[in-house]
Amino acid sequence: MAFVITPEPPLAAWLIALKAQMTRAPGFFDGRPVIVDFSQLSPGSEGVSTLLTDIEALGISVIDVENIGEIPGADPWKRPLVGGRPGAVVEIKPREVAKPEPPQPMPGLIVEDHVRSGQSVLFPKGDVTVLGSVSSGAEILAGGSIHIYGTLRGRALAGAQGFGRARIFCRKLEAELVSIDGFYQTAEDMSPDVRGTAAHIWLAAGRIMIAPQK
Repeated sequence: MAFVITPEPPLAAWLIALKAQMTRAPGFFDGRPVIVDFSQLSPGSEGVSTLLTDIEALGISVIDVENIGEIPGADPWKRPLVGGRPGAVVEIKPREVAKPEPPQPMPGLIVEDHVRSGQSVLFPKGDVTVLGSVSSGAEILAGGSIHIYGTLRGRALAGAQGFGRARIFCRKLEAELVSIDGFYQTAEDMSPDVRGTAAHIWLAAGRIMIAPQK
């Protein structure tokens, strides 16, 4: 699973905004691979040649890029390798290609207790249902939708493998961060009208939408 970020000019202002967002949601990128999409930039964009280095200086792990075109310095595989070690040569023998299996129904995970601060529930195969609450500092990550029958105070990341139709439902919304398919919204960006209410959260045209759940 990887997040995709799309820098926009002017890059200096974009990097400042990214750093501010990371300050509001510390640890959001910790241990998470990131892909940088250069589709909004051109070879003449100021600061584009050092953009990958600038992003990694913030502690973000860049594993690949998209839409680099002729932008100089945008190919991570042409940069010097730091701290690497030579590997042994391994001979790969050809093998028969297995026939693809028919699609299986998406499973679900049920958590019958509260998710305490510092705990993470990771289930990239399908939906996650929490019968209790999710404490501040806790995290739920699901490949499908997330259903929380108590209060959501921590972080909920649904559709984590590229499923943009995933939803998040909770009895009471006090989340630090919610995310669907890599798009996210922090507590500071949420309307006061939905804080503290039963909420339904979904993704529409690349935007996180939150509405009270009746």
